[in-house]
Amino acid sequence: MKFTKKYEQYLGGEREKGLPLVGLKKLKKLLKACRREMERQERIHEHVEIGETSASIANLESNKCDNHCDGSCTVCDGTFFPSLLEEMSAVVGCFNERAKKLLEMHLASGFKKYLLWVFGKSSSSHSFLIQEGKDLVTYAIINSIAMRKILKKYDKLHHSTEGQAFKAKAQNLHIEILQSPWLCELMAFYINLRKSKVDNKAPLELFGDCSLTFDDDKPTLSCCLFESMRVDIDLTCSICLETVFDAVSLNCGHIFCYMCCCKAASVTIINGLEVASLDKKCPLCRREGVYPGAVHLEELNVLLSESCPEEWDKRRQFERQERIRLAKEHWDFQCRAFVGI
Repeated sequence: MKFTKKYEQYLGGEREKGLPLVGLKKLKKLLKACRREMERQERIHEHVEIGETSASIANLESNKCDNHCDGSCTVCDGTFFPSLLEEMSAVVGCFNERAKKLLEMHLASGFKKYLLWVFGKSSSSHSFLIQEGKDLVTYAIINSIAMRKILKKYDKLHHSTEGQAFKAKAQNLHIEILQSPWLCELMAFYINLRKSKVDNKAPLELFGDCSLTFDDDKPTLSCCLFESMRVDIDLTCSICLETVFDAVSLNCGHIFCYMCCCKAASVTIINGLEVASLDKKCPLCRREGVYPGAVHLEELNVLLSESCPEEWDKRRQFERQERIRLAKEHWDFQCRAFVGI
């Protein structure tokens, strides 16, 4: 079955929930209108070359559609990209908000968890949490695929790279949903809760499975969709080249160890990443201003600690000693600065 049909089936259930979605069918209609106009322009050009009468050319001009492409493609530049941008912004905003609330409910304890359950008017049972996490991961991946499919179709139709340029713009605007730190957290969250014996069959069997694998000691968090589409997240810190410990995700979506991030941002572990200068760049993509607002991946840390306990304990002991040393240096410096030494 083609992706469009699968996506339309998926839309049938999600429309009832009132979630924002990528209007794949509507965007395809825009491209179809654009293709008709391009074909009409080609016919006019052919008539001019063979010396057709002005009456024939005028007849073709009279059949001009309202949305026309005249080199700059006003159909796509004026309607297609703004529509897609608006839809993706709504999708990412909705996904981040719902994922944050779900994880907050799961990680909360005591009276706070009770308040979240009462005022959130939602169940806190394992079956509900697993199904909600599964639905959100599916929601994120399928909308991301829809965006990539329609942009690929745009480039194929126009023989251009504007679709790829738009994807890069989406990443800069943080509306590329696969870059969301909450996607990685939800995948880890689903694996952590899946250990309970709860039978939750995904609707339409869209959702394959989430897994954490170690190939040649290289950890990868993976998720399958439609039994053929796959998302892989590398969990190796690009700074220390080890499995991420006390993982944080920057605004650009790249994941590092917390202490490695502090060193890269030239801040102390006492002050944290929030005070990092906006001109500090991500070690991988070199994007600026990505440290303030970094997200601690608590669910991922739980998953890794339970998946490789021996290695995790060794790393924890080393990190504890290193943090004590850095904290001592920080306060020694503060004391010397206070007394003027």
